[in-house]
Amino acid sequence: MNKHFQDFVLKSTDATAIRSQQVIQTLWSGYGEIVRVALAGSDLNSVILKYIALPSESIHPRGWNTDLSHARKIKSYAVEMHWYRDWSDQCGDECRVAKCYATTSAADESVIVLEDLDAVGYPLRKSDLDMDGVKLCLRWLANFHATFMAAKPEGLWQTGTYWHLKTRPDELAAMAEGDLKNAAAEIDRRLNNCRYQTLVHGDAKVDNFCFSSDGLAVAAVDFQYVGGGCGMKDVVYFLGSCLSEQQCEQWQHELLDYYFTELKQALEITNKPLDLDLYWDQLKAEWLAMYAVAWTDFYRFLLGWLPTHRKINPYSQRLATEVIAELNR
Repeated sequence: MNKHFQDFVLKSTDATAIRSQQVIQTLWSGYGEIVRVALAGSDLNSVILKYIALPSESIHPRGWNTDLSHARKIKSYAVEMHWYRDWSDQCGDECRVAKCYATTSAADESVIVLEDLDAVGYPLRKSDLDMDGVKLCLRWLANFHATFMAAKPEGLWQTGTYWHLKTRPDELAAMAEGDLKNAAAEIDRRLNNCRYQTLVHGDAKVDNFCFSSDGLAVAAVDFQYVGGGCGMKDVVYFLGSCLSEQQCEQWQHELLDYYFTELKQALEITNKPLDLDLYWDQLKAEWLAMYAVAWTDFYRFLLGWLPTHRKINPYSQRLATEVIAELNR
């Protein structure tokens, strides 16, 4: 960090000095770093900085170095800054996110100063989850979707998620010719035209959840692709990130039942200006029908982006076949 940003961190945290800095990870394609900063003279012992520095030349791990990819990343960081600055304080304890203390930009650099979730009780990261862990995160998603039901994504992505068709023409072009490629536009249209829309996290993989030591609470990070959409997009992406193909087959119905139970309870609490008795059955039916569609949409992206990905499996292929058959009918 240059001195301008160091001074900004001190001012935004009422600290007298920065005691140390620890790089936690680099951002995708070398666009910056996540840094834990230890403070002196502040009520906060530490904060997390998302430090964005646009590279002169990006290095994509999969080779997708295009102007469109670069533009998408730049917008994603602007969206994330807007999210933390103007939206995130609407999230309560049931869909916990890090508090944002300040944001700033200068030239090709930006900084988001965030609460250190490790320091406030969410120190664990996981890659595989048991049923209880999956339900904990589904509960977070249900509460997040309820909180932002019918919200207009001002300053965010109009269509949330990083894989949706409009931002991925290169991956579509790379797909092998076939029924799924031909159906991609209609699949995208059905998702975008859902009557019931909320904000979706947009990158709700298990890696972006932080767990409490007792395993009873969870918080989420990384809101670069938050925006409008059907909540099923988050649900299918999350399940695919932490479950095996066999678990997806065995647990699908139980987990969807759990998600919708939690979503209804959360909607009752949020007191949205909608009559839940009138619209709940319609919302549930619409989103439940979008489960296979949303799964197939992400599967479509993977086939163009990385055809050898582990998530390209018989479960995904079966859902895609069902969706295409339904479209043909």
